[in-house]
Amino acid sequence: MAKILLVTDAWGNKQINGVVTTLKNLVKQAHAAGDTVHVFHPGRCKIRFPLPGYTEITLGIMTVRRAKRLLKKQSWDHIHIATPEGFVGTQFAKACRKLDIPFSTSCHTKFPEFINARLPWIPVSVGWAWMRSKYKGASHVLTTTESMVQELKQHGFDQDIQAWSRGVDREVFNPIGREEVSYSKPLLVCVGRVSQEKGLDDFCQLDYPGATLMIVGDGPYRKTLEKRYPHVIFAGAHRGKELAAYFRNADVFVFPSRADTFGVVIIEAMATGTPVAAFPVTGPKDIIKQGKTGYVDENLLTAVKQCQKLDRQQVYEQSLEWCWENCYQQFRDILLPAR
Repeated sequence: MAKILLVTDAWGNKQINGVVTTLKNLVKQAHAAGDTVHVFHPGRCKIRFPLPGYTEITLGIMTVRRAKRLLKKQSWDHIHIATPEGFVGTQFAKACRKLDIPFSTSCHTKFPEFINARLPWIPVSVGWAWMRSKYKGASHVLTTTESMVQELKQHGFDQDIQAWSRGVDREVFNPIGREEVSYSKPLLVCVGRVSQEKGLDDFCQLDYPGATLMIVGDGPYRKTLEKRYPHVIFAGAHRGKELAAYFRNADVFVFPSRADTFGVVIIEAMATGTPVAAFPVTGPKDIIKQGKTGYVDENLLTAVKQCQKLDRQQVYEQSLEWCWENCYQQFRDILLPAR
């Protein structure tokens, strides 16, 4: 039985994103396998407050001294810092380096692209230099796909970089119970955080007469989009079986982001039998099987129209490779190979 310390700035029931989904399922699978995972997150910090503009995200104030004290309290079989870019993750990484304790990290987000989307005067190259400094000293960097492995290497990461799979809760996300909806067809659904860097303008601008466009989620960019695109339906944030129904009842799931590293919502959509249309970028091009589970195309509308020709049963069957048990087993095999 392994004892693992997981450090993350992304945690909590209010956050709905792929990072939190991945880490919570990682912990669940670890416990099922008989391993122990202790999670240190902002909620454990003495000083914490909501991130302005993103109130569902809690920031924790941490010191290197406290991180060193916590690291010395117990011996761990492995320490994984899931968010070395975050404040808590940064302090634990510094503490590990000072104490000469091995640790691994994971790259879930293209922060340089996200920052550049909001602050265009900050070059992407500067963002990647900052990222390299945050990952310094890690023995391994786990990331989402082979494309991201190559991208990190191209940006100068010199650690052992490994692709790390993701999964789906199939008790929630499945094809059972699909309903005919009253909206004008086809129903095109996009699910995720409603923020500027997610490419939602590209989705809202799809010129498809007669189609219904729906965004499921919430975030700081929602009011802007509602004013700009009154024809788009904003359904708000949903979870669990309610969320699965939106995936299931859609004719096409549209993933317009160019800056994500994976997109757990893509495989959740496929698990309900709904084909996925996306741009041919890191994440979608690794996950979507062209002509089987969806289409990637620089013309998003072309991808949407092609998706409608696909067989939903085939989409579902092709999605079965994605499971959280495999995700944790990969994590364990890479970081605890001798156990």
